[in-house]
Amino acid sequence: MAASRRLLQLLKRTSWALPLLLALAFAASLGVWLRLSDMRDLEEERLTLIADALSLEARISDWLNAEHAAVDRLAQQLPGNVDDQMLLNHRAVAEGLRRLWVSATVLDANNRVIAHVPQQTPQALAPSRERSGVSLDEGGLTAHWSAPRPQGGRLVVRFAPSALLRQTLPWWLAQKYDVRLVDGLGQRLAQTGDALAQTGDSLALTGTQSYRVSVDPAMRETWLELNTRVPHRPWWYTLAAALMGVFLLLSALASAMLRRQMREVRRAEGEARTEAAWRRAVEDSLTVGLRGRDLEGRLTHVNRAFCDLVGYSAEDLLGQLPPMPYWLPDEMADSLRRHRRNMAGGAPREGYEARWMHRDGHELDVMIFEAPLVDANGVQIGWMGSIVDISARKQTEERDRRRTEALAHQARLSTLGEVASALAHQLNQPLAAIAGYNAGALRSLERVGQTDEIVMEALRRLGEQAQEAGRIVQRIRAFLTRRAPQPERCAVPELAARVLALLKRDLRGVLVEVAMPTGLPDVQADAVLIEQVLINLVRNALDELHGKPGSQVRIAAQRVGDRFVRVDVDDNGPGLQGRGIDQLTTAFYSTKSEGMGMGLAICRSVIEAHHGGMEAGASALGGARISFTLPLCPGQGACDGSEFADGSSSGIGVGTGIDRGIGQHKEGAR
Repeated sequence: MAASRRLLQLLKRTSWALPLLLALAFAASLGVWLRLSDMRDLEEERLTLIADALSLEARISDWLNAEHAAVDRLAQQLPGNVDDQMLLNHRAVAEGLRRLWVSATVLDANNRVIAHVPQQTPQALAPSRERSGVSLDEGGLTAHWSAPRPQGGRLVVRFAPSALLRQTLPWWLAQKYDVRLVDGLGQRLAQTGDALAQTGDSLALTGTQSYRVSVDPAMRETWLELNTRVPHRPWWYTLAAALMGVFLLLSALASAMLRRQMREVRRAEGEARTEAAWRRAVEDSLTVGLRGRDLEGRLTHVNRAFCDLVGYSAEDLLGQLPPMPYWLPDEMADSLRRHRRNMAGGAPREGYEARWMHRDGHELDVMIFEAPLVDANGVQIGWMGSIVDISARKQTEERDRRRTEALAHQARLSTLGEVASALAHQLNQPLAAIAGYNAGALRSLERVGQTDEIVMEALRRLGEQAQEAGRIVQRIRAFLTRRAPQPERCAVPELAARVLALLKRDLRGVLVEVAMPTGLPDVQADAVLIEQVLINLVRNALDELHGKPGSQVRIAAQRVGDRFVRVDVDDNGPGLQGRGIDQLTTAFYSTKSEGMGMGLAICRSVIEAHHGGMEAGASALGGARISFTLPLCPGQGACDGSEFADGSSSGIGVGTGIDRGIGQHKEGAR
């Protein structure tokens, strides 16, 4: 990975050379193409040269063969006695001399000259007697044909190869090629053109092409050679090479300028990054949130403090148009109105307050200051806002207000406590009287032999309820006088069953579920106070449901660790909406308009008096879950209340039929 990163950085640093490399590659490909084109042209030129040489050779051979045949006929036509005048006047000789012949000589059987035209000194050495070939003089400038005569002797006709070339070479070939006749050793016999005449017997000029073809047997040991007149110029001597050179020079110059420009850009980018890093460090060190918006209200810049304030990352916020995700859904219309006012430039200079919502759901109070955002040309391109979190200040103000209200309410509660204590004291006597009279009535009916079981059972239940009412009054009185709870061994399923029985009327139309595992251990608690806690939690859940169709409440319990049992009260209502247990159990805090805000506070104090704790969170049913923990009853015997400071123990029997009772309460609640 590090090697790949270094390679990428190297490519970025040397990217300025890319145009030059591309230009070199283009020039190289163009040079290859031109070279291939040269090779094709040379090949085509050579093929044309060969074809022209073969065509000219055939023409010369035909001409020579025709002349040789004319010499043979002339040898047959001449009379036995012939002289110079007769030979000169002969029609065939006259035409031959006009065409090609240089001289005509008649020899007798002893190779003596009988007649010779024109009048020149004949060669001292007679030509060979071969008539089928062509012999050359020592000077190499003339050739001859020899034909036997019927009377004996021979006819020898000499001709000039240069004249032969003039007779047989077409004008268009003479313009394209320099033509030569050479012998087997390469000695020149005849030629056309001036270039080769100036260079003697040297080879063709550089860049020209040459081709030889044998003229044998028309001219024995003679070759026809064609050389191109115009030398072939390689592509690097042409205008294309000059243009390519200029192109490469300009590319190199452009690359140099690009390299310089890139260095300037990198330097400017480095300075810009340094400036941006410095500015970002300054912004990140601020505790004030900053946001930038364009003229349409789109978020274009946020700092870290702003992201921490609303709980969204910069990637989630940049590019967002109103409505913003941190606006309160219930105040969307007011937020849009303030947004339009701010975009029109009507934001107060002293700032304004707003309520936003964090990503996790809790609300916060902010103070916003808006200022125009102007570019380097002095044109306004948006708005820059500074956001200060004033939630702590608001909470302090709210706490001060609540503290003042609490002090006033404390006096009322003190009076209420005194009244409740007096009322509990006064209720003890009639409850004791009711219990006494009920016991007397039972004994009287038993003495007279009353056998109506319904009446007897009703009286026994009446006595039990009177005793229970007395216990409740005593516990409330003890709680109001700040006495510790009275611990006893309690079965959590039995507590839940009694609570559901008491709230049977309120639970109509609500699906109630009790989830208690088999073998759940008993807890050490004040049964009456824990029942009051459960009643309060169930009623709070019912208040949140508000007769919602498909309302559901679940009471569950399970052992937690080695020392506690946790009891959960779940519902499928709207949930806690980000509120925690500390906020819910704050004194005088209530989500209900008519609530006193003391229910959960008292519940928490009761649970903490039992050395337990309370929690609040989301329920699997979709609503809220309020949980509390109670300590296990130590050992297998009765709880002795040793964990409470000044409590007393009073064990109660756990009756049979608990599961059946719970099932009856659940069925009745439905």
